[in-house]
Amino acid sequence: MNPATPDKSASSRPAPDLSPPTIEVAAGLVFRDGKLLITRRPANAHLGGLWEFPGGKREPGETFIACLIRELQEELGIEVEAGPLLDRVTHGYPDQTVQIHFFQCRWRKHEPQPLGCPEFKWITAADISNHEFPDADARLIQWLKTSPELWR
Repeated sequence: MNPATPDKSASSRPAPDLSPPTIEVAAGLVFRDGKLLITRRPANAHLGGLWEFPGGKREPGETFIACLIRELQEELGIEVEAGPLLDRVTHGYPDQTVQIHFFQCRWRKHEPQPLGCPEFKWITAADISNHEFPDADARLIQWLKTSPELWR
């Protein structure tokens, strides 16, 4: 190669993607008798100790609804009727980006058990401000505070 001639092969290569990975998640807003089911994240997990809406990571080829039904069965042992998509949020954290699909759900059977989470509880709309949630849930939390029709 002639030193006076620039090496075009180096500039034509795409730059490596250094952005954090995107995790796709399905989460359920499970309502029963005017209360909403929330779970606590394990202390050693990403955002450990915060409260969240139950759900989990989508498997390759899995629909978000199928993911949600599977995750609620694995995490809490419950069966739900998954309803409409209420919100979709993409939020960047320093180490990863999450894309969360929030579905309205109705509890159908089996009492929740902490199978895949350290703790769960049913809360009222008035209780929601007393719990710390991940930043990705902020917009949804505000909406829940002002949407009494969801809690019926």
